[in-house]
Amino acid sequence: MSKAIIYQLFPRLFANYNETRKHNGTKEENGCGRFVDINERALKAIADLGATHVWYTGVIRHATAEYNNPAITKGKAGSPYAITDYYDVDPDLAKNESKRMAEFEDLVKRTHEAGLGVIIDFVPNHVSREYKSVCKPASVKDLGEGDHPEWAFSPLNDFYYLPGQRFTMDKDLLGYEEYPAKVTGNDCFTSHPSENDWYETVKLNYGVFYQGGMEKQFDPIPSLWPKMLNILLFWASKGIDGVRVDMAEMVPVEFFMWAIAQVKKKYKKFLFIGECYDPYRYDSYLSAGFDYLYDKVGMYEYLRGVTSRGWAADGITHQWMQHGDARINHMLYFLENHDEQRLASGFFCGDGRCAEPAMVVAATLNQCPLMIYSGQELGERGMDMEGFSGMDGRTTIFDYWGVKSLQAWANKGKFDGAKLSPEQKDLRAFYQRLLTVARDDKAIQKGQMYDVTYAQGVGFDRQQHFAFLRHAKGETLLVVVNFHDREQHVNVRIPDDAFVYLGLDGKANAMGTDLLRGGKYEVNFVPDGETEIVLPAWTGVILRIK
Repeated sequence: MSKAIIYQLFPRLFANYNETRKHNGTKEENGCGRFVDINERALKAIADLGATHVWYTGVIRHATAEYNNPAITKGKAGSPYAITDYYDVDPDLAKNESKRMAEFEDLVKRTHEAGLGVIIDFVPNHVSREYKSVCKPASVKDLGEGDHPEWAFSPLNDFYYLPGQRFTMDKDLLGYEEYPAKVTGNDCFTSHPSENDWYETVKLNYGVFYQGGMEKQFDPIPSLWPKMLNILLFWASKGIDGVRVDMAEMVPVEFFMWAIAQVKKKYKKFLFIGECYDPYRYDSYLSAGFDYLYDKVGMYEYLRGVTSRGWAADGITHQWMQHGDARINHMLYFLENHDEQRLASGFFCGDGRCAEPAMVVAATLNQCPLMIYSGQELGERGMDMEGFSGMDGRTTIFDYWGVKSLQAWANKGKFDGAKLSPEQKDLRAFYQRLLTVARDDKAIQKGQMYDVTYAQGVGFDRQQHFAFLRHAKGETLLVVVNFHDREQHVNVRIPDDAFVYLGLDGKANAMGTDLLRGGKYEVNFVPDGETEIVLPAWTGVILRIK
C-alpha cells in the first residue's frame, strides 16, 4: 500500500438513526449504532469515497454508566479509552449482546469484502478504574492479579499505587472504593485527581519508576509486557489489519520495540499507527516499528493556522522539510479526528468548504497516509450540546447521540445521501474526487515532490498561495491552492531546478487538466515558464500536465 486513506468512524454514532437527541440522554432515549448497522452499502460508500482503511473507534469494551459506577465514568456512554476488558467488545454495539464478538468478526469480514482494511484502537497506557477481564483466556493472568499494592512501584506490579491513601474526588463516589489509590492515567500521582484529570482511568506500569528519576527497570521484563503482547496478538488473530495506538509516547519505546517485532513476525503487514506529539521522539518510535505517527503538532497545526489564523501559506514548506527524507512518508496527515474541533465548527473556520485548500495539501503533498473523520466530508459542525461533552466544536465521544449530517447521509441505512443538502452533496463530491486521486494516482502514491513556492515572484502571494509538483515516470501533476477568501489570479513559475531535480521534459503551452473539477488550463511548462491560474476563494487545482 503506497498511500493509506483512513476513514475514522465511531460505530456508536455512525449508524445511529435515532433523531431524539435528548441532552444527556440514555441509550434507550437517544439510540446507539451497532456493528450490524454498518452494512455493505455503508462500506461500499466509504470505499467509493476513496478510503483504503476504516478505523473503528471504541470497539474494545470500556466503562459505561450502565455497567460501571457513574461517578468514575465520563458521560452516559463513557470514554472509549477507559477500557474495562481488553478481550471483549462494547456490548452497546451488539444487536445480540451474547454474540457481540461474532458480530464484530462479521463486521471485519464485511469490511474486507468491501476492499477495506480494519484498524481498531489499542490503548496501552491506561485502563478503567474498574478494569476486570471476564473474557480473557484462562491461561492469561488479569491485570493487577498478583500485584503488591503495598509497594508504590515495582516492575512486578501492573499498576502504580499510593500506599496508605484512599482514592477521593470533589464529588460523591457513589460507593466506589479504591484503597490504596492507584495512579491516574495522565501520570497524575495523587489520590485526589481533579475533574480535569483522566480520573476515570488508572496508569499502567511498564517498569518506569516515575518517582525515582524515571529509572527504567526492564530486566527482567516487567510483568505487564507479555500481558499487553497477548492482547495485541489476540486482536491480530481476529483478522484486523492494524491498530491506532492511543497516547503511544506515554508508554516506553522499549516496550514497543519488543512487542511490535513479535507481532510483525507473525502478522507481517500489521500496521501500527502511533498517537505521538513530541517531534523529538518521532525517530525512536519509528525505529521501534511504528509505521505511521500523528503529525499534529506540525502539519495539522500549521494548516489550521493558515486556514483560520492568518498564518502564511509558505510556512507549509517548513512543516514537511523538518521531517527529512527518512521520516516524511511515515507521518499521518489529518485535519479532523475525535480529539480535534470540527473544520466547520465555530471554533475552526465555520464552513467545511473553506478547508478545501488545506485538504488538497494534506492529501497530495507527500506519500504519507491521510485520515478523515466521519462527517468531515459532509461539513459536520460539531456544535451540539450533547451531555457530558459540551458545545466545544467536537463530536462527543462520551454520550449517546445522533449526528445530523451522518443521519442525513445514512438515510436509515440506505447510505445514499438522499437527505443531504446541496452544499453537503457538493462537499462530499469534492472529498470523493480528492481522495480517489490521492489513492489512485501514481504521481501521488509513489512520485517525488518538488515545492515550487520559494521560486515565485509577482502575482503569487506567499501569504495566501502554495504550489508544488508531484512526479512519477509518465505522470506530472502541478498543485496550486488559494487560501484567500476572494478569487485570485495566481501567477505560477516552474523553476529550472524543478526540471533538473525531477528529470522533466518541458513543453510550451502544455495542457493541464484539473483532476478535481475537470477544467482545462494552458500551462507554459518550460524552465522558468510562468502561467496564470484563476482560482476562486478557498479552492485548489491538481493539474495533470500533458
